[in-house]
Amino acid sequence: MTDKRPRSDYTSCVSADEGAKKPTGALVTPIFQTSTFHFASSQELIDLQEGKTGGYLYTRYSNPTAEEVEDRLAALEHTEEGLLFASGLAATASICMTFLNAGDRMLASRSLYGGTQDLFNTIFKRLGIRVDYLSLEEFKRLPDFLTEPTGLVWFETPVNPTLQVLEITPIVAAAREKGVLTVCDNTFATPINQKPLDLGVDLVMHSASKYIGGHSDLIGGAVAGPREKIEKIYQTRKCLGGVVDPHQAFLIGRGLRTLAVRVERQNQSAHRIAEFLKEHARVTRVFYPGLPDMPDHDIARKQMSGFGGMMCFEIKGELKDAIKVIDSFRIFANATSLGGVESLASLPVLTSHYGQSVKEREEAGITDSMIRLSVGLEDVDELIADLVQALQA
Repeated sequence: MTDKRPRSDYTSCVSADEGAKKPTGALVTPIFQTSTFHFASSQELIDLQEGKTGGYLYTRYSNPTAEEVEDRLAALEHTEEGLLFASGLAATASICMTFLNAGDRMLASRSLYGGTQDLFNTIFKRLGIRVDYLSLEEFKRLPDFLTEPTGLVWFETPVNPTLQVLEITPIVAAAREKGVLTVCDNTFATPINQKPLDLGVDLVMHSASKYIGGHSDLIGGAVAGPREKIEKIYQTRKCLGGVVDPHQAFLIGRGLRTLAVRVERQNQSAHRIAEFLKEHARVTRVFYPGLPDMPDHDIARKQMSGFGGMMCFEIKGELKDAIKVIDSFRIFANATSLGGVESLASLPVLTSHYGQSVKEREEAGITDSMIRLSVGLEDVDELIADLVQALQA
């Protein structure tokens, strides 16, 4: 009798029950760098097309390198299926275009990744998909905003860059009562620290460029969820063509193998750094869900198993002072991404929220003196020393 209990995150990152997909005995699934697949006979092709046998036809449809990674991702998220994409935005577009049509309405958190907002505000607007944005406070009263037909609720938690935490369970309950699909961007939390599908969310999306890839050397996206919904998204991916390249899929799979141990270390280091910054005389606020005085700390403790490697802090002063700090770092690199082994620092006003109006930034809680950190795997004492000298600058 097969044990169907979920494996630990450490095991799921490394291996899924897919040994049959490695007929050569290769310990690591090879890169099947091919656009098409050979059939010994036309009958083999017919059997595949009619669903009588498994196999591969064309890499835009599926590829064994990608499928092995998709299986591990699904196991890690405690669900049935996963899909890889060429980017996180390709994943986002495919999800929404699967379940929304012209004239449909969706609700989204006002605190979203800038690229997601651009997609919603430009392409979706042209396609006739209406996106209504809710503040984090309004999300707490979600039933008040579901009084008219809604196709989908999209949110991320913790949010970028203020690390505020949305409580997932009431969002799911309110949406489910109205038959509305819920999608959670779980990029910041990672499947190690948070499992939204276990809390009732319908679909989980990741930018695999971040923690899952983990080495700042690839662009990719991922979706995980129940088979019935993933099969529909698969058809959209096949039509739109936002499929992951086999080599890209291999790199995502390689990064996934070490995700659990990387995140464990990043959780620990980020928590220490947040506690240090909280006591620094030149820091006015620290945004990190692991700090007990954060307003959403109790929610984070309830739905997260770790508080993550991301944080944000405000310094005394203006934008020019924040620029002086970030330009003085010796270990933290001034870069816009996150989730890699390297520690990064960025100014949200010049990166993720650049081009937004003052009013829009105020609504998102973004200030000119705010610095976002993505804590990597360097020695934490040396990272703190780097912060000390930069803040003294």
